[in-house]
Amino acid sequence: MESLKNRPKIGLALGGGGSKGFAHIGIIKVLEENNIPIDYIAGTSIGALVGGLYAATKDIKAIEEMATGTNWKEMLSMADPSIKQGFFLGEKVKGWIDKNLAAKKFEETKIPFSAVATDLNTGDAVIFNEGDILEAIRSSISVPIVLKPVAHHKQLLSDGGLSLPVPVSVVHDMGADFIIAVNLENNYGKRDNVNLFNIAQNSLWILRLNLAKENIKTADIVLVPKVLDPGWEAFLTKEKAIEVIKQGEDVAREKLPEILAALEKQGHQSILGKIKNLLN
Repeated sequence: MESLKNRPKIGLALGGGGSKGFAHIGIIKVLEENNIPIDYIAGTSIGALVGGLYAATKDIKAIEEMATGTNWKEMLSMADPSIKQGFFLGEKVKGWIDKNLAAKKFEETKIPFSAVATDLNTGDAVIFNEGDILEAIRSSISVPIVLKPVAHHKQLLSDGGLSLPVPVSVVHDMGADFIIAVNLENNYGKRDNVNLFNIAQNSLWILRLNLAKENIKTADIVLVPKVLDPGWEAFLTKEKAIEVIKQGEDVAREKLPEILAALEKQGHQSILGKIKNLLN
């Protein structure tokens, strides 16, 4: 592949969205299959988890095997109930990530990587790009109420999706010339059963939906997998995980001609020849 001097530096912004984030795996698979390089990755929440694992190894097959191989017994073994700040402490989840994370420091990754968390004290996005990757990912995936937030210096860190659900600006600041964003917040849909018990959750979804729309405005390509929220089922069953991964593959293949056209429009011919040969 051409050197960075002869082609655009391509960045991937992986958004948050719970188990919908398994679609990130399918998207990366298709980019790899078509020889589209990924020079930078920024991830929020589940995007930080998938992005961090991939940045450390560049082995999407191994990550897919993790996603489809996890079963309900393994998931239950990671439960560590808490009575303060979240239903679960998150220490067992952190242990699982540590076991599967090939690189322990950002400086050790094969692809430059950033993770996004949110400081509950200020509401500001907190960008991790150096030091301990494990702490960064654990902070980024701290879904409010579900996982206890992470105390980090004077900050109290929670889900990155509260501030940057699709971290396009982060991957731009890393040096990307061409940004592919994955937005998992665009499938809200009409809620027929809006009641006292789910109105708070629906309100949070709406806020994230509109924040994500702002985040993606400067992306060159936006991929929106056609996946409704599978809830915990994608984490618990192989069949559902495979289904969500495939939905990521589908949207990437659908958008592939647009990706190539956008690169060509920018005049970056050096990257296109080999890719087009693979498609023909």
